[in-house]
Amino acid sequence: MRNRHTRRAGSVSATDAQNHFGRVLSRAESEGAVFIRKYDRPTAVLLSMDRYHELSGQRDVDLDELTREFDEMLTRQQTEEAAAATEALFDMGTDELGRAAIRGARGESE
Repeated sequence: MRNRHTRRAGSVSATDAQNHFGRVLSRAESEGAVFIRKYDRPTAVLLSMDRYHELSGQRDVDLDELTREFDEMLTRQQTEEAAAATEALFDMGTDELGRAAIRGARGESE
């Protein structure tokens, strides 16, 4: 029994995909996906980015938004308290730093 995707409209042979990749890519973009057959069996799928994002739950990255979020986070961290804590960190000896790291990993405070 042949696989139901073997000769469907959204499929091409591996040879056609190789020889006419631009056309196959355009089809994937417009149709969302193109099955690629090898020896009359589907072996791969070429997805459009929209379909990939839909399936993976990913969204396009807005670099301006990420930059804004980073700048806001950095501004919140630029306090006198943060500066004092950083200075105290650099003043610690290795043993004290190790104990502080363990406390932090355990979620403990001083």
